[in-house]
Parts: sequence; structure tokens; C-alpha cells
Amino acid sequence: MQFENISKDLLAIINSSVKPENKAWFDKKSAKIVAENSKRDLYLTYSMIAVKIPPNPLSFDQVSDSPLTKYLTLHETNTQQLVRVYLFVQVLEADNDFFSPLVANIVQVADTSELVTFLKYLILLPNAGYYQNTAVDTLRTNIETVFDAITLKNPYPSLYFNTQQWNQMYLKAAFLQRDLRQIVNVEKMGNKELAKIISDYAHERWKASRTIDPNFWRPVSKFIDEVLLKDMERLFKSANNAENYAAALCCYESNNPKAKQLLEEDYPELVKKIENNYIKWETITN
Repeated sequence: MQFENISKDLLAIINSSVKPENKAWFDKKSAKIVAENSKRDLYLTYSMIAVKIPPNPLSFDQVSDSPLTKYLTLHETNTQQLVRVYLFVQVLEADNDFFSPLVANIVQVADTSELVTFLKYLILLPNAGYYQNTAVDTLRTNIETVFDAITLKNPYPSLYFNTQQWNQMYLKAAFLQRDLRQIVNVEKMGNKELAKIISDYAHERWKASRTIDPNFWRPVSKFIDEVLLKDMERLFKSANNAENYAAALCCYESNNPKAKQLLEEDYPELVKKIENNYIKWETITN
């Protein structure tokens, strides 16, 4: 996902969403921060946004339909969140080297709601990769909203996490029973190591007579070996239609001739459902 003209579009949305007197306060403070490279004013202004900018719905009157507006709508962004993000965008565009460590410091002491905002919109910041370690550190959290902010509906992990970090995130999301359909670029980030881990984890769950989210199998399509092929056979034989659908999609998307053969010869009705767009990962539920 790419966003263009972020600073310009954010400003247009703020202009149509924030009351003029509140916007005037913000403009004055942010201009001073940029002009003086003021660490103190950055910290104070960021803190005062919670008081000066009410969390109201956004207006997109001045911005046409774009990936940015879709992303903000998807996350139900409010004015307070957007002004916080725009403050960071402004200062980082003005002097990235000076302000990047200061933004990182703010995030380190942020409360839960502030951290959630930072993670959701981290992808919008200049030099977003600078904050990779900060994003990865949040995977250790036990706070659901924080974990969801970086994991769900967020392209940042697929752009900046390495394979090990991505696998860690995906497995924890499954363990916490988050909605795996909301993780972005799952197929793109699939890898052989993750496919093996998924199979091993599934065997443990089956041995303990526990269920598995059918969407958990989504990354394995390109890595089906003999072990995973047997897993697919088990999923096909399940009484759970969602597991049948997951196996069908994995085999349909696979490069393994045996997986293709299994699907096409034994379950042709599922092939038709896939080709008619009746079966897709986004709609599979337990």
C-alpha cells in the first residue's frame, strides 16, 4: 500500500475537520516547534493535543477518494488521532535527523491510547522504517488493543518486519485468536519456516482435540510438501466446511502438482466455488 501527498492530504482533512480556533492553536505551536527545533515545545504540544483537539469524526470534503482516505476510514480515525499523526509528519519532514529520536522518546512513554494511535498510523510517517524496533517490541504486549494496532489492518509489518519478526507476529495472532483475515499481505509474507511451524502447531492442537482457525493455513499454499499435503487431506475430510474451504484454497494456490491433483480430482465442486469467487480467504469463518 502506498500513500502519496500524505502531508498535503492530512492538512486538508484537518482543515475541514477541526474547529478554526483549535486549528489556529495547533498551527502556532507546530510552527514554533519547526522554526526553533524545540524539544520542549514538541513534548508540550503533543501532550496538549488531548486537551485542545476533541476526538471528533473526520470530514473528507476536501480530499477525493484515495488510499489514504480509505485507510483512515478503515481505522475509524478521529481528529485527535489525526492531529497527533500530522504533528509527527510535520516535524519529521522539517528535520528528520533531529526529530526522529524525539518522536521515539514520546512513544516510549506514551499511554495505551497514544501508543495505539502511533502504531496504527506509523506507516504514514516519513522514514517509517526508523521505528521498526519500536513496532517489534510491541509484539510482546499483553494489551489486546496495542497488539491489534500493529497486527491487524496494518501494512507496516509486511513492509518492515523481517521473516522471524513476521512469523512471531502471525503465530501470536493465532494463539490470541485474533481475526487472521485482517492481517495484511499474508500470502506475500508466507515462508517455508512458517509453513512448517503452522503444521507442527496444528498437529499439537489436533492431538489435544482443539480447533484451529481455518485462516491459519493461509500462508502455506506455496510451501506444501508431503507433510502439509497430509494436513490438507485431513482438512478436506473435516466435517467443518470452513476447513474444507481452507484446504481447497491452499491446494488451488499451490505449485505442488499433487496438491492440485488432490483438489481437482477429488473435490471438483470446490474448484468451481473458488473460480466463482464463492470461496475466498476473506469470507472463511469458523
